[in-house]
Amino acid sequence: MTTVDQDPTAPTPPRAGSAIRTFHPRRGRLSGRHLDALDRLWPRYGLAVPDGDETPVDPADLFGRRAPMVLEIGSGMGDATAAMAAADPGRDYLAAEVHTPGIANLLALVERRGLTNVRIADGDALTLLRRLPEGTLDAVHVFFPDPWPKARHHKRRLIQPRHVALLRSRLAPGGVLHCATDWAEYAAAMRETLDADPDLVDARPGDVSRPEHRPVTKFERRALIAGRPVADLVYRRQAG
Repeated sequence: MTTVDQDPTAPTPPRAGSAIRTFHPRRGRLSGRHLDALDRLWPRYGLAVPDGDETPVDPADLFGRRAPMVLEIGSGMGDATAAMAAADPGRDYLAAEVHTPGIANLLALVERRGLTNVRIADGDALTLLRRLPEGTLDAVHVFFPDPWPKARHHKRRLIQPRHVALLRSRLAPGGVLHCATDWAEYAAAMRETLDADPDLVDARPGDVSRPEHRPVTKFERRALIAGRPVADLVYRRQAG
């Protein structure tokens, strides 16, 4: 689901305009294995993103190299992120999540699979985006964000014009914004919003099938069993 949670130790209040959350804050219980992963691996692979923090993030400092970078917004338990990063060692993956068991599980997967191209950010993905330089990202993945189905909650959706403008600004020319949802009404709203952005172009007109590089998630399998079709929308930032 869409990331972001408030860090109670943040020294500054939330930035104006970001107080409306695009996610449900979730913490959850941690197993001994997860507690061990957090204790040992967070200092090496983790990035805290407290509300209001505007300190620039240099990807080279995070990963120890300069390479194309993918931002995963809402990495869940991290299985898909770990699989994609393992299959794509030439790019770095920055996973933004606030569900603590999911963060811990991804840390454990990173260690188990010997991945060097994954880092995990705990905090609001929109705050994180503001800390990244413009044109930094090779791709942004937004897989199964909270659909906020009630009309009065649509203002909380991640894919809406002002957020998409921020996402697009952090993409390099030619970079890809890839969204997936199992909520048909949200898919239609996503397409309308993405089509309206002047610097984004549909990379696969008329095709909403899952690209081979995106693994099928457990959440997605449950959606398909329940009869909810999944739509993948892939848009590219125009060059120039």
